[in-house]
Amino acid sequence: MRAPQKQTAWYEKIPWWLVAIAALGAWILVSSFAREGYRVILSAIAKGLGVTLLVSLVAFAASIIFGLGLGLLRSSRFRPLREAATFYIELVRGLPMLVILYYIAFVGAPILAGALNAVLAPLIQAGVIGRIESRNFDFATRAVIALTLGYSAFIAEIFRAGIESVDRGQIEAAEALGMSRPQIMWRIVLPQAVRNVLPALGNELVAIIKDSSLVSALGVQDITQLGKVYAASTFKFFETYNAVAFFYLCLTLSLSFLTKWLEKRLKSKRR
Repeated sequence: MRAPQKQTAWYEKIPWWLVAIAALGAWILVSSFAREGYRVILSAIAKGLGVTLLVSLVAFAASIIFGLGLGLLRSSRFRPLREAATFYIELVRGLPMLVILYYIAFVGAPILAGALNAVLAPLIQAGVIGRIESRNFDFATRAVIALTLGYSAFIAEIFRAGIESVDRGQIEAAEALGMSRPQIMWRIVLPQAVRNVLPALGNELVAIIKDSSLVSALGVQDITQLGKVYAASTFKFFETYNAVAFFYLCLTLSLSFLTKWLEKRLKSKRR
């Protein structure tokens, strides 16, 4: 006869790490409303919240599209395509994100401007459009491109793992029914692969929001940059970076909980 399971006490179910973070957030909020200085700091930094979200969400959406393409090439039966995708993924994953950011901002932008001028040379000579200079690409655009190129390599591996997680028997059954390779991929494999990798994609969104702080190195007016400027001008480093951390914690923790909730929903549907 199986022994009865010991019932877990209510205090053992409490995520104490979450309680500690909530207490820290409450302390920052109370301090913000209690002190005029904190209210000024939050008001100054909040102006960069829109830039942080815009850069992160645009780069994440572009990374999903580019990463899906790379993941499909990585799973291709045609070896040259598979090798080319693997070369890009392994190369980019081995580089720090800040190096990619600097490279795209100061090397890639001039190269892109030169390439566009070469392609659009007839229109430029006819006077239809003007010559494109690297300064036509603002640093926020360069940051989005850099984050897209960097994170697409990681997302490509997520999609590849999702594609390989689909039962091989379903693919063989579809082939027996006469479905083509593209039909099998779009109707059978990808719907299941995307569902399997949604939690991992949520984690990548959290990571890209944190790494968006690197764009402050280019002077983009995001949360980190505005906090850095305010702290340098007022010497209130402790209060300012408390406020910066508070904004990032609100963004990342809310997305983390959303990801965990989504993961639980997907697991419950599979049962």
